[in-house]
This record gives sequence, C-alpha cells and structure tokens, in this order.
Amino acid sequence: MDFSNLHTILRSLYDEMMPLCSDMAGVAQGIAGLGALFYVAYRIWRSLAAAEPVDVFPLLRPFAIGLCIMFFPSIVLGTINSVMSPIVQGTASMLEGQTLDMQKYREEKDRLEYEAMMKDPSTAYLVDDAEFDRQIDELGVTEIGTAAGMYIERGMYKVKKAIQNFFRELLEMLFQAASLTIDTIRTFFLIVLAILGPIAFALSVWDGFQSTLTTWIQRYIQTYLWLPVADLFSTILAKIQVLMLQNDISELTNNPNVNIDGSNICYIIFMVIGIVGYFTIPTVSGWIIQAGGAGNYNRAVNNTTMQAGSMAGSIAGGVAGNVAGRAGKLLK
Repeated sequence: MDFSNLHTILRSLYDEMMPLCSDMAGVAQGIAGLGALFYVAYRIWRSLAAAEPVDVFPLLRPFAIGLCIMFFPSIVLGTINSVMSPIVQGTASMLEGQTLDMQKYREEKDRLEYEAMMKDPSTAYLVDDAEFDRQIDELGVTEIGTAAGMYIERGMYKVKKAIQNFFRELLEMLFQAASLTIDTIRTFFLIVLAILGPIAFALSVWDGFQSTLTTWIQRYIQTYLWLPVADLFSTILAKIQVLMLQNDISELTNNPNVNIDGSNICYIIFMVIGIVGYFTIPTVSGWIIQAGGAGNYNRAVNNTTMQAGSMAGSIAGGVAGNVAGRAGKLLK
C-alpha cells in the first residue's frame, strides 16, 4: 500500500472542497450586514447621547470583515495557507532527507550482516542456498543426523526472520496508518472550518461574539500545524533509527561476531512509541499558538463596565449631594 498517494488524495480533497465556501458567503453576508447595522447604530447613538464626537475608526471593523467574507477563499484562506505552506514544505523536506538516510543505512546494515554470516561456515548455510547445498553434499551417509540438524536450524532461522519481518512490517503499517488517521482528521477539520468560516466571521460582527474571529483563526492555524508537527515527529523517529543503524554498522564492521537481535527489538519498541506518540500531535499543536483576543476582549468589557459603574456612582452621588444641599437651604 502506497500511503503517499493517500496523503495526496487528502490534499486534493481539500482543494476540491474549497469552492463550497462561496455557498456560505451569501448567508454570511446577510448575518454580517444585520450585525453591522446594529453595531454602527448603537455606537453612533451612544456617542450622540453622550454629546461626544463619533469615532469613525472602530466603525470600519464590520466593513473590513464584510470584505473578508466576500472574498473569503482568496483573502482569508489564501493568505493563511500561503503563510503556513512554507512550514509544511520545510518539515516535509526534513523528513524526506532523514528517510533517505535511513533506507541507505538499512541496506548497508543488511549487507554487512549477510557478509558477516557468510564468513562463518557455521552460519553461512543459514543465509545462502548455494552454501547450504554445498555443505549438505559434503556430508557422508553416516552424517544423516548432522544434515537433519542443519535442516532444522535453517528452518528455525527462516521462521525467526519471517516473524521479525512480519512484526516489523505490521508496526510500520500501523505507524503509517496512524499518520494517515491524523492527516484525515486534520483534513476534515480544515474543510469544516473553511466552509463555515464565513459564518464565524459574520457572527464576530455582533457584540459579544467578537472573540469568534480570533478563535476561528487560532483553531484553523492549530489544525493546519498538525501536518508539520507530524513530519517533525517522524523526522525525530527517523533520526533515532539512523543513529541505531549507524551503531549497528559500526559494530558489524569492528566486531563480526556481534549479536544485533537487541537492536531489532529496540526498533520495534520505537515503532510502538511512534504509533502512540502520533496521537499527541493535536496537543502539541495547541501549545504552539494561543489567541488572546477573547480574554483581552472580556477584560476590556469588564473594565469598561467598572468605569461606567464608577462614573454613574459619582454622578449619582454628586446629584444627590447637590439636591440635599439645596433642600437644606430651602428649609432654612
């Protein structure tokens, strides 16, 4: 199974679903237009009621959001994807380089292991059919027990290698399946966020929903970063495997009698760690970017409310004191 083609299909799916954003733009424009009407009217009325000059700059916010909704695929999604795509390409190139090194060192390790076993007559017949046939032909009729033992040892060696290869291929397939699972969920989340993005932008025009805008951007970027984080995680695991292979190659070069079964077990353990670690990628992506717009907005609202309450209390106290003073004068 070629998992790279499946990842390519997911990229194509995202591109094919992007035109659906335009279908939500009409509904979003209606919601944003109604919200902009209340937004502008409330602020102008408040300024007129307080006999204050109208601050025009904050009133431009709904119109800027409206432009983003009208050209959502190009202005919003195009900008974010253009900024984030170099990160994806950089991590992908890092992973590709480590993967190529791992394949090169694995081939070198297999070659040295084969040559080391071929140098020893007691193990050469296990890996080479011609050597096995030669040693069997050299045995006499009276050495049937030895020939039977050689057949049994060769069969056990093949079974052992078959089991090791089976578990290695199974874990590698599960590792790739975990990567595909993360990429599939990521693509689903990005498509949903992209299609319903105009609605989120439209709701952010209304008072009390301003944090929707920053929250949507935060979640879209966090989800977009799943793929770079996954590539970095795979790069780290590939680098660990390269270091293990380099150590095995050094041992095979300097000590032909070394037993590398422990290295194969370590490889399997790291594959299991990789499968489990893939599902921590959403958490790690959430550590990279945090939006403070919602909290800042809430603090601003609370501060404004407290200031308005203090001002109202001061005015009420002053008016009450003035009325009490005048009433006292009248009574005198």
